[in-house]
Amino acid sequence: MSVFLLVQVYKNNENLARMKLENQLCVITGAARGIGFATARKLLLHGAKVALLDQDAGALEAAEAQLASPDRVRIFRCDVTRADEVQAAAQAAAVELPIRVWINNAGLARHRWIQDYSEAEIDLMLAVNLKGTILGSQAALRAMIPLRAGHIINVISTASLRGIPSETVYSAAKWGVRGFTQGLAEEAAPHRIRVTALLPGGVDTAFWDYASDRVAPRKLFLQPDHIADGILRCLEMDDICVPRELVLRALDDSDFSVKPD
Repeated sequence: MSVFLLVQVYKNNENLARMKLENQLCVITGAARGIGFATARKLLLHGAKVALLDQDAGALEAAEAQLASPDRVRIFRCDVTRADEVQAAAQAAAVELPIRVWINNAGLARHRWIQDYSEAEIDLMLAVNLKGTILGSQAALRAMIPLRAGHIINVISTASLRGIPSETVYSAAKWGVRGFTQGLAEEAAPHRIRVTALLPGGVDTAFWDYASDRVAPRKLFLQPDHIADGILRCLEMDDICVPRELVLRALDDSDFSVKPD
């Protein structure tokens, strides 16, 4: 295939992606910064309308100002561990347009050796990472089932693939989210709703600000835009195609210290 044809195919695909997301309402949790904010920016570039949910009202207002799209961005202060707040945000977001995409991105970690975790830290990680994803998925399904259309993306972690020292509770929560997502996909499919698990490796975000037990090699990590690109590619696929699980890791993000000869 010639270079000209390759470029033309790429442009056609980009146009189709824009048509698919044009004026579609996408809800993102944990949207004020990091992966959530980068995803909102990408979706806006493809014509979507976005509802940003986050617990930090000040960061939400800053994100809204930075996105500079007042007619296509709405913000909602929301604690994802509270069912009433999640459902209220979903209903408020969908006043003008139905929700077609819901991205459960809110998450956090505390890095400790297992004997050093406080009960409050354990409760917090399980609540935000696991319960928050479940509550967000409930709200998404309630909005999407009547439409018989929609796409739920759960941003999980490669910590759901292996246990990590000093991230034991975080890993437990993310393993739970991955198992939940697999069951959710089966329940959602008869309603023509797609469900995707997206598993990033190390990403250079504020997530690592609490990693006081180590010096995280953040210069080797992916950037939030890389994860946003992965989310966008999943959303662009034909509705009959379900990207069930996507793992994204930086080339130098490895569990092994094997070096080439």
